[in-house]
Amino acid sequence: MLSLFDYAILSFASLFVIVDPIGLIPVFLAMTENNTVKERVRMAKLAAVITFAILMLSMFGGSQIFNAFGITLPALEIAGGIILLLIALDMLQARRTAVKETQEEKKEAIQKDDVAVTPLAIPMLAGPGAITTVILLSHRAHTIYDQAVLIGNILIVSLLTFIILWIAAVRSAHLSAIALKITARLMGLLLSAIAVQFILNGISAVIR
Repeated sequence: MLSLFDYAILSFASLFVIVDPIGLIPVFLAMTENNTVKERVRMAKLAAVITFAILMLSMFGGSQIFNAFGITLPALEIAGGIILLLIALDMLQARRTAVKETQEEKKEAIQKDDVAVTPLAIPMLAGPGAITTVILLSHRAHTIYDQAVLIGNILIVSLLTFIILWIAAVRSAHLSAIALKITARLMGLLLSAIAVQFILNGISAVIR
């Protein structure tokens, strides 16, 4: 059982890396190439709000859905770990994963006037990986303090997502593509370790 501090670090790191607003910057700028800075900021704000809402719904309602299908926590940890590992492997290669968005979705988004709800919030920010991560973390929230920490971290990650996309919207000319790729690889390394730990936890629970 994790201490409150350890749980806070684990939940924040897991959520921030899987939502991955930094890795989304190049795609966000490409999708909003024909929009003004004001429109970009508005879309970033709306996407962050929707991301927060979806992750909160996942925290309080996701477990009930899996329980209704008879899916156990170890099975969810192993499956979720595999999903996160696939995303992490793509991040290590500094590329956006198909788990978050397909090429068809990306091309369609470029032609849209408003990408805030889809595909920006869903599935690029609050996609299958983020939803699975929140559900796994909610299972580890054994006390009301753990739950408060998870809610706080969902809020913080959503706010950071808006801030990062806002900076990208107003400072797009000053962003370094190399720095973004290096950051993506480092975050991918962290996410791969978290994914493997989820898988090991699931296997350990099955053996016990």
